[in-house]
Amino acid sequence: MRVLHTSDWHVGKALRGRSRATEHEAVLGEIAGIARRDAVDLVIVAGDLFDSATPSPDAERIVYRGLLDLAEGGRPVIVLAGNHDSAQRLGAVAPLSEASGIHVAAAVRPPGDGGVIEVEAGGERAQVALLPFPSQRYVVTADLLLSGDAADAHAAYADRVVRILRALTARFRADTINLVAAHLMVMGGTMGGGERGAHTVFDYWVPATAFPASAQYVALGHLHRCQQLAGPAPLHYCGSPLQLNFGETANDPAVNLVDVGPGLPADVRTVVLTAGRRLRTLRGTLSEVIAGGGDAGNDHLRVVLDEPARAGLADEVRSRLPNTVEVVLASSRDAESPPTADPDRLRRTPHDLLTEYLSEHDAHDERVVDLFDELADDLIAGVSEAAR
Repeated sequence: MRVLHTSDWHVGKALRGRSRATEHEAVLGEIAGIARRDAVDLVIVAGDLFDSATPSPDAERIVYRGLLDLAEGGRPVIVLAGNHDSAQRLGAVAPLSEASGIHVAAAVRPPGDGGVIEVEAGGERAQVALLPFPSQRYVVTADLLLSGDAADAHAAYADRVVRILRALTARFRADTINLVAAHLMVMGGTMGGGERGAHTVFDYWVPATAFPASAQYVALGHLHRCQQLAGPAPLHYCGSPLQLNFGETANDPAVNLVDVGPGLPADVRTVVLTAGRRLRTLRGTLSEVIAGGGDAGNDHLRVVLDEPARAGLADEVRSRLPNTVEVVLASSRDAESPPTADPDRLRRTPHDLLTEYLSEHDAHDERVVDLFDELADDLIAGVSEAAR
């Protein structure tokens, strides 16, 4: 059986306000093309299809079109809910998805009630244990969270996830292909740079030993960098199909193709994706970054300027490098000497506060101050008029 493992699509995520819908459509089309070209028998999407629990209609259109393309020809597709997804929304469309051969695991279920499903494809039978993202609220009782210390809460979370995985995998057999699909933070994983911090901290770590040696491949979602972890079973994050923010420029977007049979070790091949635009950071003076941007192609650019601040500087960069999505100034302040707190700040005028702020950030510009003063005067005049 040949399995395609993908995860962490995060459809709907913008880059500094710029939509990436076209890129998501292209890269999901590329993944569907890989499934066709390489005669994939089963697809696992290991969570975080959406970037938000309340996705836009356009994001939903892209995701559901992508899933239908993966399921074409009767190919089974398994989808997990991730920490960015709304389990309720995915569960609501599950009946429609099932009619198209797309199995949605929106919540943790007992093995005999959807927690483990059997799939026949490629002339083989696979058992797939399904673990959608288990939030700490769900796994750890409210009483423990309120009365126990942080170490107790973490131990309870990890221990309970381990017990869940043991229950889900207890019926793995030698005559079937045994797979696990989970959206988790596994100890030893390297974060890609754009993950939600609250769900990757120590409280959410699960040991690699949670997965039994009887699992021939563990398809993980949650971390955005493609990587294999050491453990009793082959543990793989396939990562995101796009570089999602400028903390992920070292990531190579990919999917995994897995060839596996009953009782045999999995043969894993990583296929790098090329449909999305890469992200790049340029640093230096204005002339240096403009010169360096000449070979940036279609990359999204973040520009870090070693220049004194002045009004219109960002616009000048964008006029010369249209793919720039962010312009920031390299800080010239001594990081060891931050500005001291001012206990009288609330007694000072908006003009003084703005002037101090601009000075602290090496961005003083009299034109900006004059415009601010004019707007403040208009606001005060409007409030006074309304009070009459």
